[in-house]
Amino acid sequence: MNFKEQIYSVVDIETTGNKMSGNRITEICIVRLLGDQVLEKYTTLVDPETLIPDFITGLTGIDNEMVATAPLFAEVAEEIERMTRDSIFVAHNVNFDYNIIRNEFKRLGYDFKRKKLCTVRLSRELIPGMNSYSLGKLCNSLGISLNNRHRAEGDTDATVILFKKLLEIDLDGTAFTNFLKGSNKEGTFPPHLDRAQFHDLPEVPGVYLFKNQARKVIYVGKAINLRKRVLSHFYSKTSKSYLMCQEIHYIEHIPTGNELVALLQEADLIKEYYPKFNSAQKKPRKAYQILHYKNQIGVVQFAVGLVKSYDYSVVTHYDRAHAVEQLEQLCADFNLCPRYCSFKTPEDCTQHYKLQKCKGVCKKKELVSLYNIRANQAIKALHNQNPNYIIKQKGRTTEESCFVMIKDGEYQGYGFVDQYTSISSIEDCEDFIDRKAANYHTNQIIRSYLKKYGEQNVVYEIAQIA
Repeated sequence: MNFKEQIYSVVDIETTGNKMSGNRITEICIVRLLGDQVLEKYTTLVDPETLIPDFITGLTGIDNEMVATAPLFAEVAEEIERMTRDSIFVAHNVNFDYNIIRNEFKRLGYDFKRKKLCTVRLSRELIPGMNSYSLGKLCNSLGISLNNRHRAEGDTDATVILFKKLLEIDLDGTAFTNFLKGSNKEGTFPPHLDRAQFHDLPEVPGVYLFKNQARKVIYVGKAINLRKRVLSHFYSKTSKSYLMCQEIHYIEHIPTGNELVALLQEADLIKEYYPKFNSAQKKPRKAYQILHYKNQIGVVQFAVGLVKSYDYSVVTHYDRAHAVEQLEQLCADFNLCPRYCSFKTPEDCTQHYKLQKCKGVCKKKELVSLYNIRANQAIKALHNQNPNYIIKQKGRTTEESCFVMIKDGEYQGYGFVDQYTSISSIEDCEDFIDRKAANYHTNQIIRSYLKKYGEQNVVYEIAQIA
């Protein structure tokens, strides 16, 4: 194919938002080219049939009054189809413009399909090493005049000049051919990201952090293969991935050596940074424990209580119903009084719908001291249900190993040691552990790991807490 004799349609649109779905067009400009020769231009405002948000008006200058008398998309669809017919659809961040136009045609019952070229991806390939590949900064670096920024015609005119430069650089059409055939495997890179940061990513398990221009963390993810996982974000066509990629300026990564620690560190970092694009794990979950204390008459009283801080050392449940079930079982196993386990009962506690083995401490038929012996046995059993153990994992190199510590059934943190250091108990781990706060998500991660892998890498502490 002779790319200098090919017809191109260089397109830019303005919309009611910045997502790839659900947006409506407010303005469109199309320049039809034969190679590097302009054949014709078409530009028009479009009535989006919905209100334009204030922040969009602030960006583009297009307000609701301006589009009130503009044609509907249905009225200009035929002209848009004609201007792009038998041509290659070209735009800066082409998927955004192409998908929104295609969705507009879908509303009319028409399947709009065109071959696509992205000037961001072409620029990365043909003009490497630029600080940014956003249209404004790229044009400024290349000396391309960009007037009337964030209006369809101004952006299209600048993209046309950029596209002509790319045609001149790609003398044999290799880059154009690769991108049209989809044989380029580097995806749609974020326009502000230095490609070297991606190439520095190792193909190992770990955690990665996407940061914006102010170096604020906007997304945290875990990966078995850091490079492949990060690249998958760039290939994704979802609105979330597109919007996130527009804000990425920096990538940081933390090798972990194994998936379990990657999952745990991801949960910890999401809690620390509360990133904009992490929807999961951001909502706090309440934690519950079985409390025990001596009441005013000296009886050991039990209750299910809310843990007010995830830093509490003995968290037993993240579901209140599960904590209640455990207390019911404890009450039944040790013949405890339902009333002193904080369960609602009739006047005669043996009439509880489920627990009917009270020996009468609540009616002074049993000595408090005898009752408390069983209560303390229940407390001991409760602690023994929360064992101490470590989970051994691979280290970040062949010369080290990793452990995850659980104490009293609660996640404590993880650590890395060299291959010559013996780790076989909780005490051995104390000098190496990087302590972390437990929460609902770390609890679920440990439970899921044990359910999947069993106890093949688990080393239990022999001595349990009394």
